[in-house]
Amino acid sequence: MDWSFLIEDKSSLNVTTDSRKITQGCVFVALRGENFDGNRFALQSLEQGASFAIVDDEEVYNTILASGEYSALLVENSLQALQDLAREWRRYLGTRIIAITGTNGKTTTKELLAAVLSTKYKTHYTQGNLNNSIGVPLTLLQLTSEHELAIVEMGASHPGDIKELVEVAEPNCGLITNVGRAHLQGFGSFEGVMQTKAELYDYLRVHSGFCFRNTDNPYLAQMADNLKTVAYTTGKMPEGTQLVGAYNSENIQAALCVGEYFGVDRETGLAAIRVYVPSNNRSQRTVTEHNTLIVDAYNANPTSMTAAIQAFTGDTYILGAMRELGDYSHTEHQNIVNMLLERKADRVLLVGDEYRETTAPYPIFTNVDELCEHLKQQPIVGCTILIKGSRSNKLENVIPLL
Repeated sequence: MDWSFLIEDKSSLNVTTDSRKITQGCVFVALRGENFDGNRFALQSLEQGASFAIVDDEEVYNTILASGEYSALLVENSLQALQDLAREWRRYLGTRIIAITGTNGKTTTKELLAAVLSTKYKTHYTQGNLNNSIGVPLTLLQLTSEHELAIVEMGASHPGDIKELVEVAEPNCGLITNVGRAHLQGFGSFEGVMQTKAELYDYLRVHSGFCFRNTDNPYLAQMADNLKTVAYTTGKMPEGTQLVGAYNSENIQAALCVGEYFGVDRETGLAAIRVYVPSNNRSQRTVTEHNTLIVDAYNANPTSMTAAIQAFTGDTYILGAMRELGDYSHTEHQNIVNMLLERKADRVLLVGDEYRETTAPYPIFTNVDELCEHLKQQPIVGCTILIKGSRSNKLENVIPLL
């Protein structure tokens, strides 16, 4: 489809899929989901100031046209239209795109890389965790003619997810942080994880792109066969950063490597990383009135849980269940329990019924509310505590009690 009527002679676009965030002159795209239908709000969005609506409901489209006041486009699939528009906007601007994916560390690496590149370039990057089939096109549509570089994070939980996203973003280069055992219910196996993440490399290989790659990682070497590579190594954790966990060293080295490629010298990049403060419960160190907390509770899978436990030097573990592991769930949770037993952990509190099927000798709470009640009765004081688990555990709710 020819999108020039929306793009031509523009330096920026204002596109939203949220009828609660309508601004004057924006374009509203009516998406459908299992529990919502944006078409229901298309006319309302136009009445509130949107200049144009993209809908995939013919009845809604006819109602808009019958009003005689508003403009709309009827498409077969609004999500596909959103992605097509984003791709055309990206092509129109010609911004250099760096794609980032991986099992663990992609959001942290994206944030670090943005800090490094922003010292030299007008840089746009994925906000929050908008890394899926909706978030990636919305990220691209936020680009303006002023941006010189864009960092686009891409998440996946099923085969083909990364292929879909790279075909929208059309990156010039990319970075896979690592591959690990996550979303196994969707991928089916670790091999499925590798194949899906490799879809980024596959795109770059066909389109004369290149990757930034940790040469210490044998899986990435296997996946990147015959792909031009800018290499870095895991290295050591630099001093003076506000990130916790030695596992963050490879995220830092990745950001520094990309920065150097784009002309940001290592010292300037490292200075930018040292002032970066983690947020959103990712590798955050917090000192409260009673304890020191290491909070990494935005996400968890066997690989990241293992890395967090191995890097932790404190005395108390509050660990939530890992989700979306399918048939691997029991084995992976037992592996975590075995690791804690080997480390002779001083105090362990586990959240999630997944742990009840293991040999864990530790207290197990069905949910975080049960844990909170326990902590009210038996407060923890004077400890260093690791808080780690999948986002669905809502472990951040225990922080006020610690």
